[in-house]
Amino acid sequence: MGTRSAAKAHRQSLKRRLRNRMVRSATKTVAKKAEAAIAAGDPEAAREAVRIALSNLDRAAKKGVIHANAAARRKSRLVLKYNAAVAALQTQPSEVEKPKRRTTKAARPSKARKPKKAKK
Repeated sequence: MGTRSAAKAHRQSLKRRLRNRMVRSATKTVAKKAEAAIAAGDPEAAREAVRIALSNLDRAAKKGVIHANAAARRKSRLVLKYNAAVAALQTQPSEVEKPKRRTTKAARPSKARKPKKAKK
């Protein structure tokens, strides 16, 4: 290092780099855990995991570790997956009760018609 200020700036950048790596790694881990909880199918556990992941993403964006738009994009995708999983769980029981099919005129048995009399 040429100057004392450059050496100090380098030391600071190394500290920031380590801190940023820890935060970024923890954020990725929490997001993966949330996706795994969503895939497992337990809505309460998934809800809690998603809540924690959203909080971590916001915190990382606030610290400048990831860009704010990147955090928003990841949050949006995570919430979409969660909402889709919850909706799928809610629609499964109603599919069991299928409504009775109505028959159309074409499907009904036809009435026996009298043969037409031949014209003289």
